[in-house]
Amino acid sequence: MSSDIFKIEKKIKGRLGRAGVIKTSHGEIHTPAFIAVGTQATVKSLSPEQIKSAGIEAVLANTYHLYLKPGHKIIQKAGGLHKFMNWSGPTMTDSGGFQVFSLGADYDKKIGKIIGKKAGEIDDKKSDKTAVSLVKIDEEGVDFKSVVDGSSHRFTPEKSIEIQNYIGADSIFAFDECPPADASYEYQKTSLERTLRWATRCLDKHRELKVKSEKSKVKSPQSLFGIVQGGRIEELRRLSAKETTKMDFDGFGIGGSFNKNDIGTAVRWVNEELPEEKPRHLLGIGEPADIIGAIENGCDTFDCVVPTRMARNGALWTRRGRINILNSKYKNDFKPIEKDCGCYTCQNYTRAYISHLFRSKEMFSATLASIHNLAFLAKLVREARGAILDGKFQEFKGKIIHDL
Repeated sequence: MSSDIFKIEKKIKGRLGRAGVIKTSHGEIHTPAFIAVGTQATVKSLSPEQIKSAGIEAVLANTYHLYLKPGHKIIQKAGGLHKFMNWSGPTMTDSGGFQVFSLGADYDKKIGKIIGKKAGEIDDKKSDKTAVSLVKIDEEGVDFKSVVDGSSHRFTPEKSIEIQNYIGADSIFAFDECPPADASYEYQKTSLERTLRWATRCLDKHRELKVKSEKSKVKSPQSLFGIVQGGRIEELRRLSAKETTKMDFDGFGIGGSFNKNDIGTAVRWVNEELPEEKPRHLLGIGEPADIIGAIENGCDTFDCVVPTRMARNGALWTRRGRINILNSKYKNDFKPIEKDCGCYTCQNYTRAYISHLFRSKEMFSATLASIHNLAFLAKLVREARGAILDGKFQEFKGKIIHDL
């Protein structure tokens, strides 16, 4: 089964997961795949060549931050995102919605995408006043303050699509409202309904710009992904997925907050409703065990800042769990981070050397650690893909989860 941009190669028997290929103007993404986050049109501390060497096929840039600096029109003048950052592979941009609401409102800094309650639980006693305290939300869009200089800005669904069109990524996302994780049922439902109305406007603007692009024969075609919201509430998740499915999106992004112990369940709710033939991207999830669970339940691609953010703080993934390279025991450890990893870092440098770099606050420490963590995730999803194609995913999952 396939769409214009996505082909399913094999499914996990009895599960929603699958292996496939997403086609873009700048190459293919072999799914399941981890997409590296290049917030400011760069994956922190890494060159495009180093990103590729880690096994990463695609990069996701941040619409909100690129709009604020250097500005989407400057990126267009440079020839688009690919030329601007010298990345030849597939690219994505998010809508800017998560940043507008979490950074502009400053209401969700203490509650991330992963929280502790069980799927479906919600605290109706929570007030939603903070959700609108520093942003002004109306039917047309959102007014917010810049995290750069405090200046006032406004995003509408049309504005987000226009900015992403200027930036020129292969795949872009519809503008959505991202309510706080502990918002009440009533607020989640109201927000979801608004996001659905905004989704229609995003599609209309996308079609308008697509016609102009085809006439000018300048831009590469962009695929537009709709966003599924609904928090941790099954009824709302399924409603969002069903209603978004009715719209003519090229693929779907699954946004919002999840419970750490049950991400797979919330993802399954959504993917049971979404059309099988279109790609599904899970936004902002990057822990290895979470990714494996989401793959089993039907997600194709993932993005998250976790692997590089962890790396810059000396936390490194291995198949036997996470290690903190700053621990004193690594000062005299002349083994690689992981024996069978095969990444550039593990082939050339020891734990002792990397520990020394971190302790000396050398910039090269972040580079070596980031290469390893990205390579770790890239290899993990590549092996998951191979296990699906070989019909051995459950065996693979059992071993990985046990080792992690």
